[in-house]
Amino acid sequence: MSIRVYHGPHSDRHDGPSPWIRRLPLIFAIATVLLQIAWPLANGSMRATLTIAIVCTFFLASLSHSWLNRGWGWTLAWAIISIGFGFVIELVGTSTGLPFSTYSYQPDTLGWTVSNVPVVIPLAWAMMSYPALLVGRRLASTGRGAVILAAWAFASWDLFLDPQMVGEGYWTWESPDPSIPGIPGIPIVNFLGWLLAAAVLMFLLNRLPDPDWRAPSAPATRRRTPEAVPGALYLWTWLGGIIANVFFLGRPAVGIIGGIAMGLVAIPYALRLTERAP
Repeated sequence: MSIRVYHGPHSDRHDGPSPWIRRLPLIFAIATVLLQIAWPLANGSMRATLTIAIVCTFFLASLSHSWLNRGWGWTLAWAIISIGFGFVIELVGTSTGLPFSTYSYQPDTLGWTVSNVPVVIPLAWAMMSYPALLVGRRLASTGRGAVILAAWAFASWDLFLDPQMVGEGYWTWESPDPSIPGIPGIPIVNFLGWLLAAAVLMFLLNRLPDPDWRAPSAPATRRRTPEAVPGALYLWTWLGGIIANVFFLGRPAVGIIGGIAMGLVAIPYALRLTERAP
């Protein structure tokens, strides 16, 4: 007696998510890019609405990609750690001035708030923590190196973010001096605080069990999980930050400084993504 296994059309109908579900990260990523292109062309309250929408679609792109490639367990842990950490560090920052210097959010500009922290802000921490972690892991050969590079990938984004959001009046510092050279209104200690906070967050995320990454003390393995979507979003954030500041927002110094700082990891990461795995 023999058993024949059917391999014809629809034989894998129940093998994993449907094709349209697998396209969700790409759909959310495209929506993010289109919204970001529209942002400098808008003004007033429309920019605030677009800011919230961008964070939401970027977060959903990271969430859906993580779920499809790493499973719900890892994704839930990543989301809880990133959102929870983002909320706590912002709550501490607005209450004590640590580690970013004394700042506050402008009421009624970025939607719902919890303890004077807009809900969208912790989502922004999560949306970028995922691609930043992938950047660090792709470039590093050890767990410690991954944390360091991922922290820089995350914190250097702030050189674009803070000038843009402060320029819109979404948050302000009480005493911004001494400011970052070429980026007035943003205190140097804020960037140092971002580096510290990013290093802690990336250390926590890098401890999560992941089949594409060994224990933090061991050398990295080859990454099997495709990361084109989060990788493209990270690289677009870098390139888009340069374009927006130089050509649309009238802040060429921000575009140059942020472009160089973020480019220290973005350029090697782009080159690494083009390499063909053995």
